[in-house]
Amino acid sequence: DVQLVESGGGLVQPGGSLRLSCAASGFTDSWYCMAWFRQAPGKERQKVAAYNNYRGITYADSVKGRFTISHDNVKRTLYLQMTSLKPEDTAMYYCAARVGLCYIEPVSFTYWGQGTQVTVSS
Repeated sequence: DVQLVESGGGLVQPGGSLRLSCAASGFTDSWYCMAWFRQAPGKERQKVAAYNNYRGITYADSVKGRFTISHDNVKRTLYLQMTSLKPEDTAMYYCAARVGLCYIEPVSFTYWGQGTQVTVSS
């Protein structure tokens, strides 16, 4: 079975930084997309950043220049380094994975983690 386990969320002041991790197990496909989504209360789940091992990296406009996605293939772990955090970044952050290309819609992703809460507040 595929499992995605996120960690690293927490409470941080505006302007601060956090690094999220997503440890993947049981996912052995040679062409894949792994992504970070977030969902704030009352809002739709949106893709923040995505990594495809053949096509590269993409970011949502709202996080470009502040967030960095990376992937350690040996550890099978996906990271999201978040800097210059803003109150509007407050959300539950989810790791997701699928075989093949990265798509925008959450429904296109097969595997999901349980989420980790990020709260940006003074």
